[in-house]
Amino acid sequence: MLELKNVAVDHGKLRALWDVSLRVGEGERVGLLGANGAGKSTTMGAIVGLYPLAAGAVIHGGETLRAHTTAVTVARGVTLVPEGRRLFPAMTVFENLAMGAYSRGARDTLDQSLANVFALFPILKQKHKQNAGELSGGQQQMVAIGRALMSNPRLLLLDEPFIGVAPRLVEEIIEALNRIARTGVTMLLVEQNIHRALDFVERAYVLENGRTVLAGDRDALLNDPTFSNKFLGLE
Repeated sequence: MLELKNVAVDHGKLRALWDVSLRVGEGERVGLLGANGAGKSTTMGAIVGLYPLAAGAVIHGGETLRAHTTAVTVARGVTLVPEGRRLFPAMTVFENLAMGAYSRGARDTLDQSLANVFALFPILKQKHKQNAGELSGGQQQMVAIGRALMSNPRLLLLDEPFIGVAPRLVEEIIEALNRIARTGVTMLLVEQNIHRALDFVERAYVLENGRTVLAGDRDALLNDPTFSNKFLGLE
């Protein structure tokens, strides 16, 4: 479904990504792991067209995307839940969700998509007239995920979805993501909590200094001494 080949990205004169390669197959749940500043969020931005490529290629559905925009990626069924949620705090929950259905195809199914989001997160139906900025961090994250689902994605990119979320709501969101995955939606997850990520994904890639340095399924990574020493603090 998605492949990155030797992707490099510059932020001005600073190279943020040097050599990132990964592959996400149809229906998979894949993690993108690494320390702060490793390039995880920049990789997500490169996938959806927020950052132009300095080198390499983003391939989706067998087609190489060149100078693609976020509108193009959403139309192709790829949607990002950004780090920090990026909601419109002075707009209602309903209005924020509706923003996710701006493409023509998504507008045609807005009512059904909204019903699906409310079934997934019943609290949002209760609070649909409330401004998003008045919600808790966990509820705001539900809105951010729900907004992404309004575009009917086939590939969902999740960038740090548990930051600022109370532990009791983290479990609720994980269960919702499991339900989404069971419908066939493919997922690429960025997550700082390595154990939480590996509990959810089937396999993962590890970035370090803008490069892919490790890859494998959860058991292979947990049994890899290099991974354990660097990212789990094990000796």
